[in-house]
Amino acid sequence: MSNSADSPKAGSGDSSGPGSGTVESDGSSSLATGDASARGGVRPVRVLTVGVFALAGLIFFTSFDTAKGTNIRTDASLLKLSDLIQERSHKNGQLDESNGVLRDDVEALAERDDGSTEAEDARLTALEKNAGTQRLKGEAITVTLNDAPPNATAKLPGYPEPQPDYLVIHQQDLQAVVNALWLGGAKGIKVMDQRLISTSAVRCVGNTLILQGRVYSPPYKIQAVGDPEKLQKALAESKAIQNYMVYVNVYGLGWKVTEDGPVTLPGYSGTVDLQYAKPVE
Repeated sequence: MSNSADSPKAGSGDSSGPGSGTVESDGSSSLATGDASARGGVRPVRVLTVGVFALAGLIFFTSFDTAKGTNIRTDASLLKLSDLIQERSHKNGQLDESNGVLRDDVEALAERDDGSTEAEDARLTALEKNAGTQRLKGEAITVTLNDAPPNATAKLPGYPEPQPDYLVIHQQDLQAVVNALWLGGAKGIKVMDQRLISTSAVRCVGNTLILQGRVYSPPYKIQAVGDPEKLQKALAESKAIQNYMVYVNVYGLGWKVTEDGPVTLPGYSGTVDLQYAKPVE
């Protein structure tokens, strides 16, 4: 036997005949109202499900629109940004070499008969020498900077374990060396394979050097022509380099200074025209 609680029609089981019609009407009305609430109301679960499917559809459409029919993970036709930078850097190097050859040809033609006096020629030669466009011979030293090993740890007590930022050469490190060498009386400086001039900017992006349109990776070599003793003294007295030497001793950043003897620095072969941003008309 079932009690009234188990019965789906509780309250009307003992009633029969026409006299029970009001009770049945009240009961059926209550159940009908309950059904209407359960079926006609909006459930939060259903709203959330619809939102998830709508978001998934948006993601699929965005992916399709970006890919344009290509495999954005493995398509070989999509060059990596680093490959494009290396390609442009190599092309800029070739253009610099071509420009240097043409400049030599122009100077050779100008020397044949340019109508200038000996004094004017001497003044022009001095200006070209100071501008860094002519080859420069003399005693030189080379400073080499390099990143620390990737698994480097603190070599001295009292220092924290290295952050990734501690283990790479930064722009200020290269600038510190170049500035110290100029302060030590350098007559000319070459960074990697390029001669510096008054408008040269030593810039780093990440752990790569960008110099006059070309890209370089460490180790970085900076060669300066001048009095080797004065150049090395200027390096040792530089506060910025003294700070760098702490990282050399603690975390293993690369630092090497060598005397090269007589060398010939190449002349700057790039463009000397100033380039600057212009407003869009």
